Amino acid sequence: MNDNNDSAPVGSELSEADFETLAVRAGITRSDEREHSEALFLSSSFTYDSAAQAQAVFAGDEPGNVYSRYTNPTVRMFEERIAALEGAERACATASGMAAILGVCMAVLKAGDHVVCSRSVFGTTVTLFAKYMDRFGVSTTFVDLVDLEQWQAAIRPETRLLFLETPSNPLGEVADLDAISRLAREQGALLAVDNCFCTPALQRPLSLGADIVIHSATKYIDGQGRCLGGVVVGAASVVDEVNIWQRAAGATLSPFNAWVFLKGLETLKLRMDAHCRNAGLLAEWLQSQAGVKKVHYCGLAEHPGHGLAQKQQSGFGGVLAFEVAGSREAAWQVIDSVRIISRTANLGDAKTTITHPATTTHCRLSDEDKRRAGISENLIRVAVGLESVEDLMKDLSHGLQRLKA
Repeated sequence: MNDNNDSAPVGSELSEADFETLAVRAGITRSDEREHSEALFLSSSFTYDSAAQAQAVFAGDEPGNVYSRYTNPTVRMFEERIAALEGAERACATASGMAAILGVCMAVLKAGDHVVCSRSVFGTTVTLFAKYMDRFGVSTTFVDLVDLEQWQAAIRPETRLLFLETPSNPLGEVADLDAISRLAREQGALLAVDNCFCTPALQRPLSLGADIVIHSATKYIDGQGRCLGGVVVGAASVVDEVNIWQRAAGATLSPFNAWVFLKGLETLKLRMDAHCRNAGLLAEWLQSQAGVKKVHYCGLAEHPGHGLAQKQQSGFGGVLAFEVAGSREAAWQVIDSVRIISRTANLGDAKTTITHPATTTHCRLSDEDKRRAGISENLIRVAVGLESVEDLMKDLSHGLQRLKA
C-alpha cells in the first residue's frame, strides 16, 4: 500500500470535517494504482519481500497484512470510516450484527459476571443472553427499556455490562442514554448501545455516554439489502479485545461485503433523511385510518419517547409499528393484501418491508416475554423505504379497507 493516501489521521484536513464528508472520504487508503474508488482486496493472504519482512509483520514490528481473517485493507477502510462517523477511536467489523454482539460479550464478560439488558432488543439478542451466555455462567436480568428504576434495581456488584437498543424494535421506545450511562459509570460497568435503527447519521451514542456502539451493517449501512455484516465501535481498550476474539473465532467480515458497506456509507445521510421523512408521513396517515388502533413511532408528538428522541436524535428513523383492530388474523390480512411492499423481516432497505413480529422477528420468545415486550398478535412492523409514500399508503389501504369492511 502507498503511504500517500486519503485516510484521515488526527490533524489532517478531515479531522474536523462534517458527517457527509467523512461518509464519503474517511478511511480511504489508495494503492500504488491510484484508484479513485476504494479498492476491493479479494485475497486471503499477502506476500512479503523477504523472510525477515514476514517475521516483522507477523510479530507486529512492521505494518502490513498477515491474513484476511486478521486484517484486510478493504475491511480496514470500512472500520476506519464507521469509527470516524461514530466519533470513536476504533472499530472492529464482523460477519454479522449478532457476531458483533457476541464479540462484545466475549471481550468484556467472564463466568460470574452479570448483564442488565433491555427486554426491547432484537429477539435473537434475547436468546443469546438468556440461553447461551447463561450456559457459560453469565447471568442476565431483563428490564423495561424506559423504566430507570428497573435498571437501577437490577444492577448487582457483579454487573459488568448494560445492553440496550434505542429506538427499540419494533415499538420505537427511546432509552435515556444519559441517565443509563450514569448508572453504568457508578457501577463501573460498560454501556453498549445497538444503534442499528438510527445509525450515526441520526444518533451518536458515544457522545451521549455510551462506551460501545454496535451495528448490524446488514441494515441501513448497506441500505439495499445485499450483504450481511456487523461492527463494534468504541474505545481502543475495548474494541481491540473484540478484535482479538474475532481473529480467534473467525467471525470475519468478507472484504466484498466491506466494500459494499463503504459504498452504502457514502449515501447514508441522504437515505436516512428520506427514510425519516417517509416514515413520518406514513405514521401520521396511519393514525387517521379506520381499523388502526395505535401507531408506534417516536416521531409522533404523542409517543412517550418523542421528547427524548428530539433531544438524542437528529431524526426519528424509518421504522414504525401499528396495531390493528382484531388479532393475528387481522394483522395477517393486512400483510397478505400488500402488492408493492415486500413481506420480509429485514429492514434498512430501499424497499419498504412489512412483517408480523410475533411470528417472525420475535417468534422464539415465550408468550410472557412477548407480552412484556409489547409484541402483540395484532402488531405489524413496517420498515419504510424510499418509494413514493403515496404509493405506500395506497398499498396498505388494500388490507385496511378489508378490515374496515
